[in-house]
Amino acid sequence: MLERHFFSLETVRVLIVDEVDCIFNSSKQTVFASASIPQHNRFIHDFVQQKWAKRDVVHIHVSAISDTKRKLQTLLSLIQSDAPEFGIIFVAEQSEKSKKAGKAPSTSLLIDFLKTSYQGDLDILLLEDKMNFNSRAASLLEVRKGGGYLLVATDIAAREVDLPEMPHIYNFDLPRTAIDYLHRAGRTCRKPFSDINCTVTSIIVPDERFVLQRYENELCLTVKSLFHKP
Repeated sequence: MLERHFFSLETVRVLIVDEVDCIFNSSKQTVFASASIPQHNRFIHDFVQQKWAKRDVVHIHVSAISDTKRKLQTLLSLIQSDAPEFGIIFVAEQSEKSKKAGKAPSTSLLIDFLKTSYQGDLDILLLEDKMNFNSRAASLLEVRKGGGYLLVATDIAAREVDLPEMPHIYNFDLPRTAIDYLHRAGRTCRKPFSDINCTVTSIIVPDERFVLQRYENELCLTVKSLFHKP
């Protein structure tokens, strides 16, 4: 059908394969690839249990670290291009699963990256839930002095901190809900305190586009797409 140009793969969104067992039986080697299976180990277990494949099936899982590196480079490029006087970079709180796996939280990852890669004049500050009182107070004191900083923060900065003249918000990680998105975006241009132009930029990979579209629908917003190449 492809060779006869009955349809183009560019238009395909869902592919349903019937008589899949016959396909397995007629092939000496079958390769399956997916970018959207959330629990790949469980999937491969069920795959074998259903006898869709033998137990010697080879499972190759590719980490999404390349997406993280790409987002970090994109963020750096945006900061250099925007040249903000100050701004907030929102990241997701670390999940319990990530903690148990011994992975570094997004805040630490981002702070380390900016301190080694960012060559500008802005101070890199941190504000997150697990900080002790003195550390949190020190960060807030620096923020309230005025411009000259980039604040890497979890959603604690979206609700508990009033920063009326914030010109730039960067969502390195998308928030969990549309309401959380609204609270993050609400840190900017808080009338009547500010008349400056403000921007909210969400850095996403292709698989996250549908989440942003859902927020657009729920909040009646229109998000401008910027295909950024760092």
